[in-house]
Amino acid sequence: MDAKFDVIIVGAGIVGLATAYFLTKERPGLKLAILEKEAAIGQHQTGHNSGVIHSGIYYTPGSLKAKNCMKGYHQLLEFCETHGIEYELCGKVIVATNEAERPQLDLILEKGLANGLKKIKKISKEETLEIEPHVNAVEAIKVPEAGIVNYLEVAKMYAKLITAAGGQILTKHKLLEVKLGTPHHQVLTNQGDFQTKTIINCAGLYADKLAQMTGQRLDFKILPFRGEYYELVKAKEHLVNHLIYPVPNPNFPFLGVHFTRMIKGGIEAGPNAVLAFRREGYSRWDINFPELFETLGYRGFQKLAMKYWKDGLGELYRSYSKAAFVKALQHLIPSVENKDLFRGNAGVRAQACQADGSLINDFLILESPGVINVCNAPSPAATSSISIGETIGQKLLLHWDKL
Repeated sequence: MDAKFDVIIVGAGIVGLATAYFLTKERPGLKLAILEKEAAIGQHQTGHNSGVIHSGIYYTPGSLKAKNCMKGYHQLLEFCETHGIEYELCGKVIVATNEAERPQLDLILEKGLANGLKKIKKISKEETLEIEPHVNAVEAIKVPEAGIVNYLEVAKMYAKLITAAGGQILTKHKLLEVKLGTPHHQVLTNQGDFQTKTIINCAGLYADKLAQMTGQRLDFKILPFRGEYYELVKAKEHLVNHLIYPVPNPNFPFLGVHFTRMIKGGIEAGPNAVLAFRREGYSRWDINFPELFETLGYRGFQKLAMKYWKDGLGELYRSYSKAAFVKALQHLIPSVENKDLFRGNAGVRAQACQADGSLINDFLILESPGVINVCNAPSPAATSSISIGETIGQKLLLHWDKL
């Protein structure tokens, strides 16, 4: 095994893999390795998401999320076509269920149009019921561009292309320490030490910890929010034809529970958004007390909790009460009943929170000599992955001659 590399990427999730994919294409012969602590790639956010191909309708025009999602969307579809990865542009409806939600629906439409979505349009209650006859709606936005895919399959193809180009993916390599130096940094792992000119941090749920290892001073911390799903029983899958989303609550920074078709078949319902009791806590009963106490003791979380305490308690209640979860879903489809759902998968979203209690709503990439830290890359990072990988890779190549 080589011990000296031009680039080491920490984290074999979809963003780390997409970055390596770009670099191995752009610079053939580059000595590149990805270090991954798990036994396989994509074991966290990449392998635990709903598989939605986001269209870019929600994001602030001009933001990194908007720019990378719009570009990455088209790149993802082309990549899937080229490499035979199944996907479907099944479309989405964002539904206003009462008169009070109409103004927020208008704001979403304005963002989508400003981001260049050509096919989106407002549809009436009657038009909504023609395509989603079981939904509760006063009007909706139809988003034909939205779709579904299996992002783990996308990540596996990135990995295949990386290794074919000479890149190495080293699983079961947990990062222990970083020692910055010139011209090489030392990267210490549980399976040996490495040297590299550049470190790229794509560590997701532990991105802030790695950033601190590289000497980056931070005014934020990663908070883990678990999203739990139920699935519709086979006999009730006819209730959903598209992706069905509510108008987001403007007072709560998550999209709300919705219905999602899956590329492998079946319908997911969710997710909620509840604080996970560990950074990789996929179960309600999974607790890491040091990590939990660190989160609870963080002033930024305390301020966030004070601001959203009522919504947060509701999310927590829905985590433990199926009846409460079903009631939230009935907001969109009133005919859904408790017996129609069984508990499905869960994922954990890495969300950066600043010390003042505000959530960082855009992608955040920090640079220092020989180090690039991807510190906040929540949804739509999977949809945007090729574009984000290019963005990160170009930052590296811009300074490459100085390394």
